[in-house]
Amino acid sequence: MRIAFGADHAGFELKELLARYAAELGHEVLDLGTSSTVSVDYPDFGFAVGRAVASGRAERGVVVCGTGIGISIAANRVPGARAGVATDLFSAQLMREHNDANILGLGARATAAPLAMAILETFLQTPFAGGRHQRRVDKLDAPPPRAEGDPR
Repeated sequence: MRIAFGADHAGFELKELLARYAAELGHEVLDLGTSSTVSVDYPDFGFAVGRAVASGRAERGVVVCGTGIGISIAANRVPGARAGVATDLFSAQLMREHNDANILGLGARATAAPLAMAILETFLQTPFAGGRHQRRVDKLDAPPPRAEGDPR
């Protein structure tokens, strides 16, 4: 599987570790930056990974910042990208099984490296369950419905 990786300065070291681990597991790594701990803007890297996954250039993505939250929000701005932050193995499993998440968000300041590696492995190995969950994922990929009274 080809996996796109992106991180800001806070997530750089964990991204590097996880990209190496993914390669050791036999995956192809697409590193979209950053390339050091020099301060950068996390949205740039979230957008890049979101675009890579949504376009099919990568099958999955991993984004890392201090908490995983900001960079995941950025990735989710790209139509077709479905990023979630996992803090444990259960959330990593369910984000794949129920939500067909295609981008994993991790917080370098919140998640120890051994746990992050286990979360990544769970995220990569867990298939989407489909079935009743498919209609919900389809709604995520569709334009949002208008709210009652919405003049648009």
